[in-house]
Amino acid sequence: MTLSRRKTLALIGGGTIFAASAAAGTFAATRTPSRALAPWDQAGDYGDVRMRALSYALLAPNPHNRQPWLAQLGGEDEVTIWRDETRDLPVTDPYARQLTIGMGCFLSLMKMAAAEEGVGVEEVLYPDGEDGPVAVCRFVPGGAEPDPLFAHVMERRSHKEAFADRAVGSEAEPLAAYAQVVTEPEAVAELGRIAGGAWLAEASTQEAWQESVDLLRIGKREINTLPDGIDVGGPMMDTLALLGLFTREAASDLDNPGTRNAIEETANAIAGAPAYTVQVTDGNTRLDQIAAGDRWLRLNLAATGAGLALRPVSQAMQEHEAYKPYYDAIHAAYAPGGGTVQMLGLLGYGERTPRTPRWPLETRMVTGW
Repeated sequence: MTLSRRKTLALIGGGTIFAASAAAGTFAATRTPSRALAPWDQAGDYGDVRMRALSYALLAPNPHNRQPWLAQLGGEDEVTIWRDETRDLPVTDPYARQLTIGMGCFLSLMKMAAAEEGVGVEEVLYPDGEDGPVAVCRFVPGGAEPDPLFAHVMERRSHKEAFADRAVGSEAEPLAAYAQVVTEPEAVAELGRIAGGAWLAEASTQEAWQESVDLLRIGKREINTLPDGIDVGGPMMDTLALLGLFTREAASDLDNPGTRNAIEETANAIAGAPAYTVQVTDGNTRLDQIAAGDRWLRLNLAATGAGLALRPVSQAMQEHEAYKPYYDAIHAAYAPGGGTVQMLGLLGYGERTPRTPRWPLETRMVTGW
């Protein structure tokens, strides 16, 4: 069964698929996974300033929506943050580089939320090395000024669809503080070849593809039960799932027409991107990766403030043999003297993506270790 773009959107790679359907209206409303989306409305609704900051932080972008963070309160002013290794992506992120970038996004948003209340966060990263917590943080009243980017937190999304046929111009200038913004047609076309080729490499590598398929959450019940991974929701997808026309088994079959259509739609979205963002760090330590996460979050918020949509495409930077030609190509182009390309983003205009499900904050808190 071949579905149109608006019915498949971004089947693999993250984000909710709210499919167009004649059965809209009341039925569509009843298929919204309200429980999985509730953490967005609960952000800031806690008595402890640390919990308030954490409740915003969990809205941060992260790979495959794995939400790899755990937090523990200590004393009256301390928070310790760990990366939950049970949420690793061993095929597409074998060294947890992308997941660590996600942790950087989380920490950055936590500090930004605290700053809204004039509270600074003194942070010590990896105090016990990589086998210990990612960060030990102390909240300091009066230690920070609000960040203007925080105004865009509730509207921020990682874009999931194709972009409008509209050029990106001077409105993207504020984004240059956080990434190289590529708008020159020849450079855009070359990045499109690299990103598109890497995407098709993933889509033809069964173990890499299967890692995403295993994280599909199909329909309202599954999304509410497991509000992470790649959520596939809405009345059309619920109906297809109930009829047995959309299953993990079908999605894992690279020759399935629906799977091929989803692969093609993402390839077309990459090819149609009017601009790109590229983030490079001099090194590739955990500290570099955390810093890249801070910059990616800020880039995403700045894009939202500029009325632009940002869509991450990670395959060309992944440390898997299937992507090596594309990994080498993007590093030759954007880090010729050394360094690591940490993030690549498609940039343009498009309809805002729906909110992505999140685990409630209470499920991400630990009381002992």
